[in-house]
Amino acid sequence: MKRALISVYDKTGIVDFAKELKGLGWQIISTGGTYKELKSNGIEVVEIEDITGFPEILEGRVKTLNPYIHGGILYKRDSQDHVNTIDDMNIGPIDMVVNNLYPFEDTVKDQNSTHDDIIENIDIGGPSMIRAAAKNYKYVSVIVDPADYEKVLDELKAYGDTRLETRLYLARKVFNYTAYYDFLISKYFNSLDNVDFPEYLTLGYRLKSKLRYGENPHQNAAFYIKPYPVEGSISKAKQLHGKELSFNNLNDGDAALAAVKEYHEPTIVAVKHTNPCGIGSGKDLLEAYKKAYECDRESIYGGIIAANREIDKDVAEEISKIFIEVIIAPSFTDEALEILTKKKNIRLLEVGQLIVDKDEMDFKNISGGILLQNKDVVQLLDDLQIVTDRKPTDVEVEDLLFAWKAARSVKSNGVVIAKNKATIGIGLGEVNRFWAVENAIKRAGDKVAGSVLASDGFFPFKDSIEILGKAGVTAIIQPGGSIRDEEVIEEANKHNIAMIFTGVRHFKH
Repeated sequence: MKRALISVYDKTGIVDFAKELKGLGWQIISTGGTYKELKSNGIEVVEIEDITGFPEILEGRVKTLNPYIHGGILYKRDSQDHVNTIDDMNIGPIDMVVNNLYPFEDTVKDQNSTHDDIIENIDIGGPSMIRAAAKNYKYVSVIVDPADYEKVLDELKAYGDTRLETRLYLARKVFNYTAYYDFLISKYFNSLDNVDFPEYLTLGYRLKSKLRYGENPHQNAAFYIKPYPVEGSISKAKQLHGKELSFNNLNDGDAALAAVKEYHEPTIVAVKHTNPCGIGSGKDLLEAYKKAYECDRESIYGGIIAANREIDKDVAEEISKIFIEVIIAPSFTDEALEILTKKKNIRLLEVGQLIVDKDEMDFKNISGGILLQNKDVVQLLDDLQIVTDRKPTDVEVEDLLFAWKAARSVKSNGVVIAKNKATIGIGLGEVNRFWAVENAIKRAGDKVAGSVLASDGFFPFKDSIEILGKAGVTAIIQPGGSIRDEEVIEEANKHNIAMIFTGVRHFKH
């Protein structure tokens, strides 16, 4: 008689599965709550201690860690030595293990959980059993996902056993499952010891969706989400309308969201290829959108828009005048949805409250490894270092701080020219800061006079200041720290430009 050991925390579908197994002539062994669940539903089941000859002890911490269990799972059916040992010790075979683990992830996520609660939800016996069964997949079926019950039952009915390729598939799922589970535990213990960079780095993500293709059509891609994503993230977004999100939609959408979270007043960020092509803040979202649109009327076409306020009817009507790929917002009014959903190709993402995840890490792939760093979430200090003869006016300070936030979202070398809390010229991705400044001035056009500029890095030479002064820029904010700072300051004074040093660089390569 074939024997299955069933011990699951998630009992979805387990009663029906066990009934089908019994109908196929299997004996079922079980533990604790699963035993009670099956028994109460009229299923004949053998309690684990009747197999081991040993009761559950230590409040259930020890129940399956026993040779009568692991011997029955791990022995090689085609090894006469193994078979003889099993027979001599009167250990019965276990041909199937059905198990899913204590809810460690959910326990950590629950803010009411104590440290002791979390520790008690570290499963020991479960991982041992399913790893043993997966190791011995040539002979043993192991199920950790209720979605696989039907597949296994179909094969048992058709062939009398699962196929080898199915057992390999089930074993693969086990090792992915336990690797993720162990990652969650190591992440928790690293947090207890305030360790950002452990000796061994393990990453754990869940598959959310497979994508049509990656950055380019010839690349395969998928979307994975991390444990415990914060509200206001792409990972937790609810898609209200539109076709499937692409790799570039998700990547650009994340960049737009990160940028708009910088601002507290009503703000719109328009993004193209992960770079902002327009940012505007205003007394309301409609004014903010118009400012963002006016920065670059061409590049915004087919781009992505992120808002830090609810999208209402007026804003929706204005946006609907052009083609936008994705709109991301905390929420949408019913009137806005009625307007925007008339466009088949637009994607609408509702993300809820915008929260900055200050614990998130930043990864960059390099050949043979990865680089890991804390996210750049440094906030500008209130005590600004004014280094020029002329102090900036209150209006200039407001625009400088606006532009400084915008510059943090621009790929380096990056500069932003702004006026009236709106970007009017953005220079980005240049290998030379002077070229970035030139491009920003050119894009600002005749609006540049009376504007301010923010730079993500210091100015290595005074040449950028010279052309900014001639263009009519009146104030600059930058990190400072160049060996030629004195020359830069002198040039600013020459053009009556007010300049602020922040002491903080915001490179984004």
